[in-house]
Amino acid sequence: MMSSWRRTVGNVRSFIGNSMGDLRGGSSLASWAVAGTLAYFLWVKPSQDLKREQEERAALSVASNPYRYVEKRKPIPDPRETGLIYGKRNSTQKLED
Repeated sequence: MMSSWRRTVGNVRSFIGNSMGDLRGGSSLASWAVAGTLAYFLWVKPSQDLKREQEERAALSVASNPYRYVEKRKPIPDPRETGLIYGKRNSTQKLED
């Protein structure tokens, strides 16, 4: 009974050791610390900084004019401009240019 329990624990430990690159002791811990630090500074921190920056910009733009109009619906494109309907385009655009 006791030997099967020890064998199971040993198998679990060896599985974990093998899955971590078969490094033992301090070198394994150090390599995981380096990999975690690199991952944080290369992926996690830049995305957090970008999100924080976007939130600050949004807060500043809202604070600058709280009564400004915000478009809540996507504009419907003109079917003649997109080529869905053939025909004359708006002549007012040509006159303004």
